Amino acid sequence: MKEVAKKIAEALEKQSIFWKDHFLQRMLQRKITMKNIFDVLESFEIIEEYLDDKPFPSYLLIGHSEKEPIHVVLSLNDEDVELYMITVYRPDKKMWDETYRRRKK
Repeated sequence: MKEVAKKIAEALEKQSIFWKDHFLQRMLQRKITMKNIFDVLESFEIIEEYLDDKPFPSYLLIGHSEKEPIHVVLSLNDEDVELYMITVYRPDKKMWDETYRRRKK
């Protein structure tokens, strides 16, 4: 996953980010700001991989903004080093453990 994290950082550095309509709608709906998103992307951990997603593998990231956990799902075009922002949300305590890194069973 370190290689994926490096590619994500590389795409961010070259500002190769594509914002899906769904992502932007969820940001507005959930009152998550661009600052929140970039706080997460500055220091994140990949907690789930969806390697079979098409057209590119997707990843669930956790990061924090203003001491609040936020999950971001993005897809990575590894070849062209591009990010496709899919969705964003604040993890629900009922569905996630206390670290917000593992789903409750």
